[in-house]
Amino acid sequence: MRNIASIFRIIALPAIAWGGVELLFETEPGQWAVLEYPKTLIFIGLVFLIAVAVEVSVAALRFTLLRSLSEEKQEKFLASENKSLEQLKAKLEKLPELLTRSKPVEEEDEIELDHNYDGIRELDNKLPPWWLYSFYASIVFAFIYMARYHIFDGETQVEEFKAEVAQAEIDLARYKETAKDLVTVETVSLMADPSDLEAGKQIFMNNCVACHKMDAGGGIGPNLTDEYWILGGGIKNVYRTLLEGGRPGKGMVSWKNDFKPSELQQVASYVLSLQGTMPAEPKEPEGEVWAEETTE
Repeated sequence: MRNIASIFRIIALPAIAWGGVELLFETEPGQWAVLEYPKTLIFIGLVFLIAVAVEVSVAALRFTLLRSLSEEKQEKFLASENKSLEQLKAKLEKLPELLTRSKPVEEEDEIELDHNYDGIRELDNKLPPWWLYSFYASIVFAFIYMARYHIFDGETQVEEFKAEVAQAEIDLARYKETAKDLVTVETVSLMADPSDLEAGKQIFMNNCVACHKMDAGGGIGPNLTDEYWILGGGIKNVYRTLLEGGRPGKGMVSWKNDFKPSELQQVASYVLSLQGTMPAEPKEPEGEVWAEETTE
């Protein structure tokens, strides 16, 4: 019995830790948190090792204590343990009776009613306590529910749903404002932080100089420092060009599979920061003059 209890505890503690990880870490529906966050497996493993260490330590202490006793006291100690186990077994055996209040077969004649249908006897068994108390609890709940929603005009399920949807939309909008990689053509904005511009410059130098030159004066691709744009200027148009590519057959490819949206935003912002600079050999203007639209 002791070994079984130890094994149960060793299994139960990591299982509880696993359940806690699944509850605390947010994942997409159908995904396991331990797979999405592999480091949590280290935590669960530590819980398992601690559980094993505790059980081994307790067993070692018990063995040491038992060896330090005389034979007579050892017998008393073991007898005391066996008595505790017998009491526990007795309580477990009585549990079905406590839960159902059923009479043993030998005592059924005490609750037998004078009803007999083709040899089928009817017994006057008491209702199981769990069922009876659940029924009483449902009555109390019904009165509370009626008072809240039909007397004191509490929020209906439809109103609660609409409130939760409205709050979810607010939370989603707030999340999109701070989540870098949820940048879209509609939400992209010009970045001015030097660290972002430097990051955009590095990407530009590693991927764009072959067509636009290091000073963005233009080579195979157009000059990016003047006010002429083929597909439109401004952060939204430049970001869209990087995201979707340029004109078909003209060589400008889409970079959406190579860089994150936030990185494309950095590149677009760096390109626009070059407006008005003087490249060594600027290419002839291409496209049309583009000016930012203003609303009054």
